[in-house]
Amino acid sequence: MRTAEDIIESGTARLRPAGNLMPKPAQQPAGPFEVTAEAQQPTLRDALVTGLLVIYPAFAAVAAILAGLFLAGAGSI
Repeated sequence: MRTAEDIIESGTARLRPAGNLMPKPAQQPAGPFEVTAEAQQPTLRDALVTGLLVIYPAFAAVAAILAGLFLAGAGSI
């Protein structure tokens, strides 16, 4: 069996004939999203995590702007 190094060193690459069978496709869904058999109701934990994911970046952006204004000297107004 030829390895990739053999093909690179020899400089010749051969395509397989068109009559060969194609490899079987994977038996799993493509991508990270899978359809679940049963839908689950949202829980309080889901709501808290979603709220944290929305509120924390907004709070961090406001804090970064205020820190930048303070460090730039605009905090003495």
